[in-house]
Formats: sequence, C-alpha cells, structure tokens
Amino acid sequence: MPLFRLTASGKGRSLLVVSVQLALWRDDGTDQVIHDLLRCQMRETAGRPEDPTAVVLDTQSIWAANHVPAATTGKDAAKKVPGRKRGLAVDALGLIIAVVVTAASVTDNAIGIRLLDNVLAHTPTVTKAWVGAGFKDDVQIHGALRGIDVEQVLRSDTTARFVPVKRRWVVEQTNGTLMRHRRLVREYESRPASAVSRTWWASTANLLRRLTGTATTLWRDQR
Repeated sequence: MPLFRLTASGKGRSLLVVSVQLALWRDDGTDQVIHDLLRCQMRETAGRPEDPTAVVLDTQSIWAANHVPAATTGKDAAKKVPGRKRGLAVDALGLIIAVVVTAASVTDNAIGIRLLDNVLAHTPTVTKAWVGAGFKDDVQIHGALRGIDVEQVLRSDTTARFVPVKRRWVVEQTNGTLMRHRRLVREYESRPASAVSRTWWASTANLLRRLTGTATTLWRDQR
C-alpha cells in the first residue's frame, strides 16, 4: 500500500515497524479519529455542520482470499458470495460515519443494528436513517429505541435497467469509490478489525484528495 511505503521511506522505518504502528492506531481508534477530523473539515467546506443528522446504510459482500481464516468468513446466501460483508453508514455527501465488517453469512439486520450503535457512539446528532430492503423490522425497532427514525427505500420492480435509487445512491457511490482501492476489492485481512481499519484509511485518502483537489493514478492503470 502506498501509505506503508511512504511512511517507511520518509521516516527510515522498516515496513514491519510501520505495520505495527498502524495496528496500534487500529486498536486505539486513531485511524477513525484522523478520518473523522477530515470528514468534519470536508462537511464544513461543503457548507454543512460538522456532524450530520441523517445517514444511509448499506452492505456489500466481498470475496475473501484463500489465506483469510474460515472462522471469520461465511457465505452470503442471497448473493452466493463466500467471504465477508462490509456495512457502511454514510452521510448525505457520501462520507463514511460508521463501518462494520463481519462474515458474509451475517444478516443485514444484525449489521444494521451494529451500524446504528456505532453511528450514535460517534455522531449522536443523527435522527434519521435510510436503508434498503435487506434491513428488516429489527433495525427499525432498534432505531426507534435509540431515537433514530429508520425508513426503508425500495428499488423499483418495474424497471429492468439500472436506476439510481433516491437516498441510497449515495452509499452505493461510496462503495464504488472504495473498490478503487486494491486492498478493498477482495478481503485480504486476517482480522475483521483490520478490514475496518483499511476502510478508514481508504476513505481518509479519498477525503485528502477531495480537500486538496489532487488525483492519484489508480492501481488498475498502473500497468
């Protein structure tokens, strides 16, 4: 990952030492703190308050590499994907508020409940959440108990082609942006917590590019 190489060469540290430092930031939450500071700055730049009042929830099933422990993976019965499932909560600008990574066999309901708890832990200003059809009554009930109005936004059954769904297109766009990072295309991390941390760093890189107006070459184009 470029972050590893940049830090290692800039400070003269070995790759192992840098990896250990990033693991420490993962465990004490520094990765999310750095991300959230940039997120607040991005929202202020867009003329919005630091913390949002509404979020959009979504999940994405991702294939796991062969070396990923079977104990932390599963199979998404609906999408037939063996691996892990990444749950996101994003604001109206598509900026990530919460991340959850589980085995792909875990239901959207269970992930949605965890996402709502994580959202309130870091942004208690949220009072509204839009979700897809996979998030059932349990998420709506849990949201109501926590003071969040959870509303389902369903796709149209009458349109054969792809049509962006109101509210939900924001989180789907964020998922697509994350997939531009090679380490998120497939699950390579042994621990789900490391996968969450990778997501924070990828989103941090996206925020830095948006704030500075710069662009980097995609891994797909480096051939």
